[in-house]
Amino acid sequence: MIAIDNTLVSDDLLEKRFVCDLAACKGACCVEGDSGAPLEDSETKKLEDVYPVVKSYMTKEGIKAVEKQGTWVIDSDGDKVTPLVGGDKECAYTGFDEKGIAYCTIERAWKDGKVKFRKPVSCHLYPVRITKHATFDAVNYESWNICKPACACGEKLNVPVYVFVKDALIVKYGKDWYKKLELAAKEKNV
Repeated sequence: MIAIDNTLVSDDLLEKRFVCDLAACKGACCVEGDSGAPLEDSETKKLEDVYPVVKSYMTKEGIKAVEKQGTWVIDSDGDKVTPLVGGDKECAYTGFDEKGIAYCTIERAWKDGKVKFRKPVSCHLYPVRITKHATFDAVNYESWNICKPACACGEKLNVPVYVFVKDALIVKYGKDWYKKLELAAKEKNV
């Protein structure tokens, strides 16, 4: 583990390799799982604010899910998350392209300059997951079988997890924090 400010970072972020291979996985992380994307408290308001604009990017099923459940929900663990279509399918904010590859409708609206909120930071950080503790955040790599193509792609391209999620880590913790992580990686020679 690497201690940076109020975080403990798993060595896996430096040692494991990862680059999404959407052609292989079809964006399964937006579809699989038993709960929606984890949300920070501030993101619930952001979802409420962007929904009227993002709605035009969403599927009919996603819109129905939000209209029935709300722009965010509390899951069975008591966490704030995005709603799921049908309560157990893809994230309500998921769209699909002509090849059946999932994408984030919030991020599409952001790329089009329609909203300022890119997407939940948990999605932006994936495969990194953050667990908040009383005095620190645990920053870990989450290994999931649906991401085997991403691991293979990351190995082929030699891209460490922390480099793949650089922008998201900077959004979450800032540039100075990320520079400290880069220095730690350099010192570990990984």
